[in-house]
Amino acid sequence: MNIDPVTLAVIQNGLTQVVDEMDLAQEKTAFSSIISEALDRANGIYHRDNAEVIVQGRRSLPLFVGVMQETTRSVVERRPDDLAPGDVIIVNDPYLGGTHLMDVKCVRPFFYEGQLWCYLANSAHWADTGGYVPGGFASGATEVQQEGLRIPPTHIVREDVYNEEIVEFIMANCRVPLERLGDLRSQVGALSVGEKRLTALLDRYGADIVDTAILELKARSERQMRAHIRSIPDGIYDFQSFMDSDGVVNKPLSIELTVRVDGSDLYFDLSRSDPPCKGPMNTPWAATMTAVYIAVMHMFPDVPINAGCFVPLHIKKPVNTFLFAEYPRPCSGAAAEVSQRICETVLAALGKALPERAYAGAFGTAGNISIGGYDPERQAAYVMYYFSGGGYGGNWSGDGLSNGVNLISCAKSQPFEILEQDYPVLFEATGLRESSAGAGERRGGFGIQYKVRLRRGHAVASFMMDKGVIPPHGLLGGKDGNLTEIEVGQGGTVTRPEHVSKGSGFELEAGDWIQIRTPSGGGFGDPASRDRGLIQEDVRRQYMTAEEAAEDYGIEVETAAE
Repeated sequence: MNIDPVTLAVIQNGLTQVVDEMDLAQEKTAFSSIISEALDRANGIYHRDNAEVIVQGRRSLPLFVGVMQETTRSVVERRPDDLAPGDVIIVNDPYLGGTHLMDVKCVRPFFYEGQLWCYLANSAHWADTGGYVPGGFASGATEVQQEGLRIPPTHIVREDVYNEEIVEFIMANCRVPLERLGDLRSQVGALSVGEKRLTALLDRYGADIVDTAILELKARSERQMRAHIRSIPDGIYDFQSFMDSDGVVNKPLSIELTVRVDGSDLYFDLSRSDPPCKGPMNTPWAATMTAVYIAVMHMFPDVPINAGCFVPLHIKKPVNTFLFAEYPRPCSGAAAEVSQRICETVLAALGKALPERAYAGAFGTAGNISIGGYDPERQAAYVMYYFSGGGYGGNWSGDGLSNGVNLISCAKSQPFEILEQDYPVLFEATGLRESSAGAGERRGGFGIQYKVRLRRGHAVASFMMDKGVIPPHGLLGGKDGNLTEIEVGQGGTVTRPEHVSKGSGFELEAGDWIQIRTPSGGGFGDPASRDRGLIQEDVRRQYMTAEEAAEDYGIEVETAAE
């Protein structure tokens, strides 16, 4: 069946609008500010035959584009004859297409005129699913059971009726069950919105026409991606990067990548990376695969995202490495930390082939921090989860972005005012981390710094970060960026985590505080080639001092007048 370009474009935008509205419904009805403010969630439509992604929301997290595809595939494989109209399956198992236990997915089979037509799915970061520290980011965990409740594909809704026994079971394992219940209902509600909007689209154009459009959109994405890949010189390109540690053994973890470019195909091999680790940096296959996808999309962002754009990307499963987590390896650091390093490694390797699209190292960490305890004023338990931005690397087109979101996300930091309203904390200071950017012809972007104090009660803090030992790399003569820094003030004593960027179980009393400084991006090109006016402007804005400018760039500039 042929389809004219106008109808194709209308259906493409119609499908996108369906998932965008699902995102919006979930965002506006969720109880947790992680979803409603930070937008740490995603919604998508997946093919009935193979669970391939058809479309994902434009404001959905990129990391979930491949992850939810694999999750949906796992659900279909394990419930092949047990999915009916009105059903919803809940799952967070990292080894079945997941990431970490806090990313909870819901999958709904969508039926049209009595026939299975596709699957609707979404994901949401729950602030807590149990585990031995609030928030689940237990940097010292050595098995997944220590990180929280693991849920295999399970009916949470059957024929539009909640399975209350399962709901009670899950909520009994969460520290703040009412908030989690609200987040769950927002996920199920978003799937219902998607069902209504997709039904209307099919009613208008017909299922056959929409099916034809989906096939054509997939083919066009593949052709466009292959055209981009052909612009890369054939050859073999490699790069090695490191995680600070696994949280248990205090030594770096190596990620080694070889990329082979062959015509319009890319072949990725991560099998020389370090073996499975004791701590929670083990990364499920779905997260590893998706991190590679995201890096390529950063290189070629104009390609519409669906299963077609990933056909030319061939990723060898890195079995027997920490990038292919298997039960019972802990993996709470996989999604936010290791996936970023994989993405960064791919960008660096491909940057050797396409220097005109190359980037110096970015800040490379989500800056995960969880604070959980009991608020005596509200007489209620709470878990606050927060992630922060940092500096991007300088690149061929300009200076790195300051306080940007991490490479695998489009989520944003929650407003401090919202956190102070919901939790017994006070953010005393925040701002750009001046004097932190890697020097270069195009300097890196700046990280941020903030200080948060516990106002009342008792709490436990945990950190899951990176780039505290090995800085964001400079490129083509540019200097490295600055490192993550964590300080904890407890009863007048200031300490730093043993693993620098990771630590869990820090006991806080009223008045205790935490100060975080996030990394800056690496510099791009020889600092001596930087435009003098740009250096002067950075000094004027007090991004750096005149003395620092002289040290980094070797020139004298006027002291800031302001």
